[in-house]
Amino acid sequence: MNFPIKHPENDGGMNDRIKRLHQQSLDTPATLTIERALIETEFYKKYYGTMPIAELRARNFYEICKKKTIYIGDDELIVGERGPVPKAVPTFPELTCHSVEDLHVLNDRDLQSYKISQEDIDTYEKVVIPYWAGKTQRERIFNHVSEAWKDAYEAGVFTEFMEQRAAGHTAMDGKMYHEGLLDIKEHIARKLSELDFINDPEATDKQMELKAMDISCDAAILFAERHAKLAEEMAAKETRPQRKAELLKIAEVCHWVPAHAPRDYWEAIQMYWFVHLGTVTELNGWDSMNPGHIDQHLYPFYRKGLKEGTLTYDKAKELLSCLWIKFNNQPAPPKVGITARESGTYNDFTNINLGGMDPDGNPVANDISYMALEVQEELHELQPGLNIQLTKDTPDEFVLEGIRVIREGNGYPSIFNADQIVSELLRAGKTPQDAREGGCSGCIEVGALGKEAYLLTGYLNTPKILEITLHNGTDPETGKKIGLETGDPRTFKTYDELYNAWHAQMVYFVNMKLGVNNYIERMFSLYAPATFLSLFIDDCVEKGKDYYSGGARYNTQYIQCTGLGTITDCLCSLKKHVFEDHRYTMDEIIKACDTNFEENEKMRQYIRNHTPFFGNDDEYADTIAVKVYDDLVEAIDGHPNTRGGKTHLNMLSTTCHNYFGQVCGATPNGRFAHFAISDGTSPSHGADTHGPTAVIKSLGKLDQSKSGGTLLNIRFIPALLKREQDMKKLSSLIRTYFKFGGHHVQFNIVDTATLLDAQKHPEDYKDLLVRVAGYSDYFNDMTSQLQNEIIARTQNEEL
Repeated sequence: MNFPIKHPENDGGMNDRIKRLHQQSLDTPATLTIERALIETEFYKKYYGTMPIAELRARNFYEICKKKTIYIGDDELIVGERGPVPKAVPTFPELTCHSVEDLHVLNDRDLQSYKISQEDIDTYEKVVIPYWAGKTQRERIFNHVSEAWKDAYEAGVFTEFMEQRAAGHTAMDGKMYHEGLLDIKEHIARKLSELDFINDPEATDKQMELKAMDISCDAAILFAERHAKLAEEMAAKETRPQRKAELLKIAEVCHWVPAHAPRDYWEAIQMYWFVHLGTVTELNGWDSMNPGHIDQHLYPFYRKGLKEGTLTYDKAKELLSCLWIKFNNQPAPPKVGITARESGTYNDFTNINLGGMDPDGNPVANDISYMALEVQEELHELQPGLNIQLTKDTPDEFVLEGIRVIREGNGYPSIFNADQIVSELLRAGKTPQDAREGGCSGCIEVGALGKEAYLLTGYLNTPKILEITLHNGTDPETGKKIGLETGDPRTFKTYDELYNAWHAQMVYFVNMKLGVNNYIERMFSLYAPATFLSLFIDDCVEKGKDYYSGGARYNTQYIQCTGLGTITDCLCSLKKHVFEDHRYTMDEIIKACDTNFEENEKMRQYIRNHTPFFGNDDEYADTIAVKVYDDLVEAIDGHPNTRGGKTHLNMLSTTCHNYFGQVCGATPNGRFAHFAISDGTSPSHGADTHGPTAVIKSLGKLDQSKSGGTLLNIRFIPALLKREQDMKKLSSLIRTYFKFGGHHVQFNIVDTATLLDAQKHPEDYKDLLVRVAGYSDYFNDMTSQLQNEIIARTQNEEL
C-alpha cells in the first residue's frame, strides 16, 4: 500500500464544527448517571431466576437499549453516547455497587470528580443498593477468597482488575465492515439449526448462548433505530437547511447500520461507534475497547468515496474528528477500593492502531493513517490514545510524521514494533495471518484483534515481594505474616540464597493470584456473559460459546509484572555491597530501609552513586534483570485458564507503580519509602545516567518475545526535537531499539522546569498532557505524588 505524505487538500486545522464540538467536549464535566443502574435493577427484580443467565444478560442489554435516554447534539454527525449526555458515565451494579459514601467522594473530590446530584444519590440508596447487596461480582469474589489472599491483596502484593469490572482488553478487526447484524443473525440461525442434541453434550448450553446472541443483535438494531427516529423528529423541526439535511443523513445512516454492513465512509464510522457503545454499555465497567487497525478498515470506504465523488479529504477528516471527540466524551466509569487507589484517571484506554502490516507481512499506511495523526495533533484531547506500528520496512516518512506529533509533547503516538508483535503472537500459538493482524488494545498488551479474548487480571509488585523476603515472610508495612518463611536474610551467606528466597516468595504469590484469577473467570462465565461483544470476536458464534467461556479463537490471561528496574537495582545493591564488597551488612541495610534511611543518608548516597543500575548497558545489572525477567516468565507463562487458553506475562504498570510504591517501604536501591517504583520495563527514577542508547541496549537484552508486551518510557527536553535532523535521530533510536527486539517505546517531550512550574501555577497549564505509562493524562488531573513521579524520571538532554 502506498505511503502518502500529508494530503494537499488539508488546510492544517479544525473547521468551525469541529472547533465547537471540541470545545464542548473540553468544557463538559464528567458526571455519574444512575439511569443504567435503575433500568437494570428493575429488570433483574422482575426476571432474575426466570431464564438462563445468557438470555437474562441479553434481555437486560435489550432493555437498556430500549429505555436509555438518546442524545443527538447540535453539530454532531456521529451519534450515540454511553450515558444520557456527553461525559455522563453509568454504573454497573452487577459488577460492583457503589456505596453512598463512594458517590459523595466521587462528587466532592478535587481531582477527577464525577458530579452527581443529591437526589440521584438518594434514589441510588433507596432503589439500587438494597437490591444488589450480596449479589455483585465483587462480593462473590471476596466471599470466596482466602484470608491469605486478602492479606496479600490488601498489602499491595498484587491487584485484581476483575474484582469490580469486566475484564479486558478488547480490540476489533474488520469483520463489522463486511457484515451487519442481520447477517450475523442468519449465521446464528444456521448454527441453531445444526445443533445435535443427541451427540453433543454442550448443545443445550450452545442453544442458550446463541439465542442470547440473537437477542443482542436485536438490541443494538433497536438502539440505532431510536437514533434514526430522533434524528427525523429533530429534522422536522429544524429551520436551517444544512442542519436539516445533516439530520436526515444521520437518520439514513442509523436506519442502515448496524443492521447492515456499511456502504460508505460515514456509515463505516457510525458502524464502529455503535459496536463500541454496545460493548461498553452491555458490561465493560472499566475497560479498553478499541477499533483495531481503523486506518486499514476505513481506507477502502475512503477510496470508494473519492472515486465516486461523494467524499472529499476534508469531509473524511471532519467525520474522523467527530469520532475522536466521541471517544473523549466517554470517561472511564469510576472505581472503588484499592483499584481506585492504584488507578485514578478519566482515560478509558482506547488505543488506535496505525500502520502495521498486511496479511502478507508488507508494511501498510494510507491517507487515513496520516489523517489520524493530524486529527490527534489538532484536537489535543485526553483520548483516544494513538500508536504507530512500525515494521523494519516501514518508510521513514511515516515514522517522521508520527515524531512530528510526538514532539508536540502530548505523549502520543507511542511506537510499537510490529515485527516483534508478530513474534510474540506466533510464540503464543497464533497463525501467521492472525498474528500480522494483531496489535495493541489498551496500553502495551497485544493480541489477535477480533479473534482473541485477552484478559488482563492485575499487577504483581515485584519489589514488595523482596521487601517481604527481607522480613522472612512478614510485611513490615502492616506487620502481618503474609508470605513464606524463607529464612532470616541476615543469616544468608551468599547472594544466591537471597535470590532463591525472593524467587520462592514470587512463585508463592503468583500461584496464589493464578488460582483466584481462574475462579473469577468462571464467575464471569456463569454470571456475566458478554453476549453482544461475542458477536464480533471469532469464533464465538461458530462455537456457540461466549467471550468469557472460551468462545474466542484464542483465550489469553495476562499478569502484569511491575517494577523490573526497582527490583533489579535492589538486588544489585545487595549483591554488591553486602555479599561481594562487604561494605554493609544485611542487618544494616534492612534497618536503614525500615527507618527510611533516617540517619543513613550517607549510606543511601553511596548506594545511589556506586551501584550498577539497570538501564546503563552494564552487564552486572543487566544480567540480574534478565534473570528476574526470565524467572517471572517461567513462573507465569503457560498456566491454563478456564477458557482453554494460557496465562502469559506482560510488563505493564499503568499508574500502579505509584500505588505499589505507596505500600512499599524504603528499598535497598536507595529509594525512599512510599515513592513510586519503576514503571513497565523502564529503569528506576534517575538510575539511567548513560543516555537513551544505553537504556535501549539494556532492555534489548531481555527476550521480549516471551512477553505479551513491555513498556519503555523515555523523557526528552523539547529543544532536542526542533530540527528535521533531530527527528531523524529519534527515528534511528527507535529503529535501533526495535532491532534489539524492543516491543514498545513512548516519549514525554517536556522539561523539568515546565513540570515544576505547572505544579506551582496549574491555571497556566490546563491542557498540559504528559505520558504516564501506556497512556497520557492531564498533568493537572494527577495527584501530587504522580506528578512528582513524572518529574523524577530521567530528563534526557542528548539523543
